[in-house]
Amino acid sequence: MSTLDARTRERIDSIVAAHAARPGPLLEILHEVQRDFGHVPPAAIPQIAQGLNLSRAEVYGVVSFYHHFRSTPPGRHRLAICRAESCQAMQGDALAAYAEQRLGVRFGETTADGGCTLEAVYCLGNCACSPAILIDDEPHGRVTPERLDALLAECSAADATGASG
Repeated sequence: MSTLDARTRERIDSIVAAHAARPGPLLEILHEVQRDFGHVPPAAIPQIAQGLNLSRAEVYGVVSFYHHFRSTPPGRHRLAICRAESCQAMQGDALAAYAEQRLGVRFGETTADGGCTLEAVYCLGNCACSPAILIDDEPHGRVTPERLDALLAECSAADATGASG
């Protein structure tokens, strides 16, 4: 496990201190850490545990249980595919399989070039436009493999011009 630099440790301490007096603060702390750093660094788990008087296993258990939390930095772009029933019924499983094949990664992984992280989400509230996805938190509905290719091409073009999103 790598260590955290002094600035990162200080920021995590301030996040823990800001929430520690509240009841059940762990999820709020983990969300804020991920919002600040893009992920929950594994080396932060002992620090968070100590600050809340919890075991490392308790903190790790929460981080590893919820799909939302990442232990590694995400790619430049995040592709989240809805895996809920409505999207599954509208060819969402085929779209998910296509995305894995197209990107060469499985859900929860990032492409080798760091360009895209593939994530599963369970309902985007866009059921009328299934299958639905998010790219960098922007929703898209009625996504086909061809439309996914076009959206990913837009991401690549944005990267090439330095306007990644």
